[in-house]
Amino acid sequence: MSLFDWFADRRKNAPVVRSSQGPEPDEGDGLWSKCPECSLVVYRKDLISNAHVCKGCGYHHRINSEERIRLIADPGSFEALDADLAPTDPLAFKDRRSYADRLRDSQQSTGLRDAVVTGLCRLEGIPLALGVMDFRFMGGSMGSVVGEKLTRLIEEATARRQPVLIVCASGGARMQEGMLSLMQMAKISGALERHREAELLYIPLLTHPTTGGVTASFAMLGDLILAEPKALIGFAGRRVIEQTLREKLPDDFQTAEYLQDHGFVDRIVPRTELRATMATLLRLHAPARQAKPVGR
Repeated sequence: MSLFDWFADRRKNAPVVRSSQGPEPDEGDGLWSKCPECSLVVYRKDLISNAHVCKGCGYHHRINSEERIRLIADPGSFEALDADLAPTDPLAFKDRRSYADRLRDSQQSTGLRDAVVTGLCRLEGIPLALGVMDFRFMGGSMGSVVGEKLTRLIEEATARRQPVLIVCASGGARMQEGMLSLMQMAKISGALERHREAELLYIPLLTHPTTGGVTASFAMLGDLILAEPKALIGFAGRRVIEQTLREKLPDDFQTAEYLQDHGFVDRIVPRTELRATMATLLRLHAPARQAKPVGR
């Protein structure tokens, strides 16, 4: 048996482990939606009007990048940057399927070129550089295009003296690009350091899930780190940590609430309160931002 066949057999027989937020519902195109947490059945239009948050239990349904932008940016203010950047297959990677085929399928199913959308917008009239990761595209994994788009966004924000908000939703670095994906951690972090040296504000919003190389880099480098309720946040998986430490971890380990209690997250913000919270933070930061001359 080859090593690949051994791993394939292990994966086939492994038990299914669900996240702390439970299964994501298949909402389809129906008129009604059932909450996977409390089983409340709601009219889909009511769910959408409440930012896809269950009114019964507060469960945050997963949403795509387009909906995120609609909830954050002032209407009509978002201008996309580097929308034509698309990934290649530099390693000619293939496991059960080729990387090129996986990219093609994700692009067709999501309408995106890669797992992040970046651009400039306004939030209650305040200029903001916004990056939004989309978990639908290969689990929001960070490849060379994701790293390049986020780096360019941060550099543009630094030149314009604007704050940056990055909405994180990712399984980590994209293994199909090997070291080319891992180097994006350092590249984005370097751009954020230059942004910080210019005394500009950077806020990451950690959503479910934020893991792997994204957590180990730009997701944890914010001046203020926000998170959505009950979001899964961590580097290695729970089972890996338990097997390494040989001890049982708390039930709420790697949740946003656990990280806030231990000082890794500054504030948990329900999605319905994000715009108001961000507007307040941007206004508080505005005097420092305007203290230096505007321009490149």
